[in-house]
This record gives sequence, C-alpha cells and structure tokens, in this order.
Amino acid sequence: MRLKKGWEYDYVFRTGSRFKGELVRLLFVEAPDDRTRIGLAVGKRQGSACVRNRGRRILKESIRRILPWVKGTWWCVFSLRTAGLEANAYDVYDDMVALLGRVGLLDESWPGNMWEKKNKNDG
Repeated sequence: MRLKKGWEYDYVFRTGSRFKGELVRLLFVEAPDDRTRIGLAVGKRQGSACVRNRGRRILKESIRRILPWVKGTWWCVFSLRTAGLEANAYDVYDDMVALLGRVGLLDESWPGNMWEKKNKNDG
C-alpha cells in the first residue's frame, strides 16, 4: 500500500494535482497500476530527525484510519506542512479528512470522525 521507489514519488510530484490544507499538503495522480498507494513526505528543512519522525508517525496513523474510505485508485503523497509538526495527531487527522473530502477522494460511506479526542485531564 506504500509508494516505495523514488521514481514513484517523482511521478506524483511532477504530474500530480496539488491541494493544501492548513497542516497537510496532498498530491495525487490516478494510479497507473490500479492500486491505491500512499506515500509520506516531511522535508529535512522542517526540523531535526526526531521532529520529522514524529511527523511521519502522525501521518501514518491518520492515513491508517482513513485509507479504507479513499475511493478510486490513486497514488497519493501526504506532505506535512511546518504548522503540522507542532499540531497534535487529532488535528492532522481532521485536516486530512477535510482535504480528502474537498478534493472528492473520500467515499460517501465514510462513517465520520472515529478518533476520540481525549482531554488532558482524562487519565
């Protein structure tokens, strides 16, 4: 389900459509191999290794929760914007859902937000 090769990322970055959310950028192109595949990108200029790794973990978790409801076959690259590095996982998830819905890649059968936001006071 992942884009692994450099040329796959290059194909999406060069030929794909681009849309921006507040925290996440989405680049996508129709899949040449009829399989939905996802890639992640966090730029080196955005922070140290531990900051970028945290950003990738947040993106992975958000994609894991949304992927079953992506309609069609697409190659997508989600890139975390600098503001997304300081945001929490719930906000990144919300932004990704809003972005996919705006673009029309989110299936109508999507049951709604399934991520329970917990208060800091909850144990």
